[in-house]
Amino acid sequence: MIQRSIFRSLQSATRPSQSLHLAPRSRSISRFPLRTPALSTVQQIPSRRWYSQTQEAKADATAEAQSDAQGLGDKASGAAAPAQDAAQKQIELKDKEVIELKDRLMRQVAEYRNLQDQTKREIQAAKDFALQRFAKDLLESIDNFDRALSGVEAGKLEGESANKDLVALHSGLRMVERILMTTLEKHGMERFDPAETAEKFDPNKMEATFQASQQGKEDGSVFLTQQKGFTLNGRVLRAAKVGIVRNS
Repeated sequence: MIQRSIFRSLQSATRPSQSLHLAPRSRSISRFPLRTPALSTVQQIPSRRWYSQTQEAKADATAEAQSDAQGLGDKASGAAAPAQDAAQKQIELKDKEVIELKDRLMRQVAEYRNLQDQTKREIQAAKDFALQRFAKDLLESIDNFDRALSGVEAGKLEGESANKDLVALHSGLRMVERILMTTLEKHGMERFDPAETAEKFDPNKMEATFQASQQGKEDGSVFLTQQKGFTLNGRVLRAAKVGIVRNS
């Protein structure tokens, strides 16, 4: 639009010069001939000015756009910074919660496994020592079998003076005792006599009733068993009552 208006103004300016050129020449006019500028030259000047103005306008618009974009970027970065800080804090809180929950879970798993192990031990102990009270009640009967068998002298069971009825009774009692002890051993009950092997005194398994001097024997060793001891699955059911050697 600007080019057209400039071009029209130039045309209106050149028309009078053409009419003057066609009029009859006079001396005054011939002395000072009227020279009209070339149309192309006149047209080029405003077009160059318009091109420079548009370039400046474009440069200004670009600078304004860049400044606006920079301002928007600064605002966006300024607004994004608090959001990033908040997100980082939330991540740290979540990490702490995860660590706490993991620690709690591991503790619960450990407690559950300990409870399982304890329950297994209790169940096994209940199975192993379910007969403990019953076995204690049998101890007096076993002791009476032992006293009855040890009360018969060996000379009365052998030789010509042996009584056949006594021998049969003794053999029957010995057989009953052997069967009874075999049955008890199947269920974990065992009898021990420290004097047979001259064991050292063990306060966990033995009960010392007296001390005596014995030549040729070591101090602290057992030389006599007054009452045999019993264990049930490795646990002392009854301590053995023994006499201990003391020479010094």
